[in-house]
Parts: sequence; C-alpha cells; structure tokens
Amino acid sequence: MAASSRAQVLRLYRALLRESQRFGSYNYRTYAIRRIRDAFRENKNIKDSEKIEELVNKAKANLEIIHRQMLSVGNLQPEGTIRPSSPPSPDALWL
Repeated sequence: MAASSRAQVLRLYRALLRESQRFGSYNYRTYAIRRIRDAFRENKNIKDSEKIEELVNKAKANLEIIHRQMLSVGNLQPEGTIRPSSPPSPDALWL
C-alpha cells in the first residue's frame, strides 16, 4: 500500500472512530466502534489496490451516514420544546 493510501486509510479510521464517539447511546457507540475496529482488522492484509479503493469508498459512505445521523439526532427535539441553554435556577417555576 502506498504511503498516501495508508495515510488516507488511517485518517478515515480515526474519523470513523471519532464520529462514533458522538453516539449518545452507550450500546450504539460501543457497537459502532467494535464494528469499525473489526472491519479494519479483517481487511488490514489486503494488497489489491482496487479492493482497497472499494473498501475506502465504502468506509467514506459509512462515515457520511454516521455524520448525517448525528446531525439528524440533534434535530429530533419535539416541536415547541424549549431547550434551556443553562440549567434552570433553583427558584425558577417549572410547570
């Protein structure tokens, strides 16, 4: 594997792990991280550049899916719900 290709794969691996750390649910987070590590370990000995390129493209697509999911989860706040920017003061009246 060429050095630039290796660097690209490592950047992609780190980006996938970093983005997966943002899952709020412990189960989703640990599953995603485990799957990423297992997939990269399983394919670490592949020498065929076409196969590597195919796997890199698949990983990029998965990174985009994770990224979109993180963006959409943040927008799932029910309409009309107010998200306080700071914790309410103890003397605030909440009904």
